[in-house]
Amino acid sequence: MPDDKNQPQTIGDILKKFDPLKDKYISREFQKYGYDLAVELGDLKHKALYIKLAKTVSRPILEKARYFVKDAKAKSKPRLFMWKLRQLRIDSSKKSSS
Repeated sequence: MPDDKNQPQTIGDILKKFDPLKDKYISREFQKYGYDLAVELGDLKHKALYIKLAKTVSRPILEKARYFVKDAKAKSKPRLFMWKLRQLRIDSSKKSSS
């Protein structure tokens, strides 16, 4: 049985959650993903950062960092997310350069 927890969300799943009345300023999928990530991490103050990351960083890397934070009991989820994201980006750049 596949573990759905570690699988990225499909665009269809994200669009099912889209509410045009609540999300009226969101016009792109990556904006919705970044906003949802900020809400999940409890860091709405920096929602623009998460939207930018959703636009520029590959989705599997963001999903791995997200699930890492989701599974951890951390005081500062945003800080742990950024740390894990940095580690994953370093690892992926090492693999691509080898």
